[in-house]
Amino acid sequence: MEGKKQSIVSRLLEIKGMRAALTAFIGLIVIYVAFGLMNRQVFSTQNILNLLRSMSKYLLIGVGQSFVMITGNIDLSIGSVVGMSAMISATLMSHGMNPFLAILITILCGLIAGVVNGYLVGKFKLPPFIATLGTMFVTRGIAYIVNGNRNTDNIASGIGKEAGDAFQNFFYYAKVLGVFNTFWIALVVFVVFFFLLAKTQTGRHIYAIGSNVDAARLSGVDVVWTTTKAYLVSAFCSVVVGLILSAQAGMGNMDAGNMYEMYGVAAGVIGGVSPMGGAGLLLGTFAGAAVWQTLENGLNMVHAQVGIQRIVIGVIVVLAVMLDVILRSGNRKPKSK
Repeated sequence: MEGKKQSIVSRLLEIKGMRAALTAFIGLIVIYVAFGLMNRQVFSTQNILNLLRSMSKYLLIGVGQSFVMITGNIDLSIGSVVGMSAMISATLMSHGMNPFLAILITILCGLIAGVVNGYLVGKFKLPPFIATLGTMFVTRGIAYIVNGNRNTDNIASGIGKEAGDAFQNFFYYAKVLGVFNTFWIALVVFVVFFFLLAKTQTGRHIYAIGSNVDAARLSGVDVVWTTTKAYLVSAFCSVVVGLILSAQAGMGNMDAGNMYEMYGVAAGVIGGVSPMGGAGLLLGTFAGAAVWQTLENGLNMVHAQVGIQRIVIGVIVVLAVMLDVILRSGNRKPKSK
């Protein structure tokens, strides 16, 4: 029996990226307990619920950015797609459009941005930094233009208080089983894309492109379409976060989503997703998003200055990437005869 247990553990640890994911979860526990000992309010039920709700945005962004990073690329347009989505959805609803239809149009607009990114990088072979930087400016520009260069009115002013409350409750304020809907939405999206990455041919192709794009192409992988799929996942996750921010504020803010692309990178790399491509698990991204939010929450609870918060989180991100580089360098060393 003991040998069987060891075999299961060994097989789990042999999964590429599992060690990094488990390390992130251990780090999460240590960080949470440390902050809890400094301020007992960290352990309170209300703080845990708020932490889960706030973490959900980082988890969604992290899932999207992780898909792209595993292909060996990056998506700098994430934050702007979040802002564009928040503004489009809120503008349409504040002008009286049915919330369901407004959400569908918002999703469509976000997915168009994903297709553009995918084709610029996959088909036209633009460096992902340049391609998504351009999309970042375009989508942020749309966020400004869509409502005449100003934030929207309250969405309830267009669709009525009952419909406005229903939209806000669904995406942000209501609870199911005592936990905010925002977390459940993020969890459902996470599970769907976890399955897509871990159990489908698309997932295998995404890892193959990130490991060696030329070898993947020679093996029959449709590099353009697979790259586009990764960017579509990123865009979809960004749209969901935009809807969450719109529901949270009850209106659209033109600057919504600023820096979110970096939050996505942080959630991924802290959880062991390699920015060089080909490695990482969404399980690690979950842990990375939780670590990021726990750090923010804990530093706020102990009244650390905003500058200190940014420094601590920045150092952790750099160390996570350095660890990935060191581990990859070690794996490339030829084995001695």
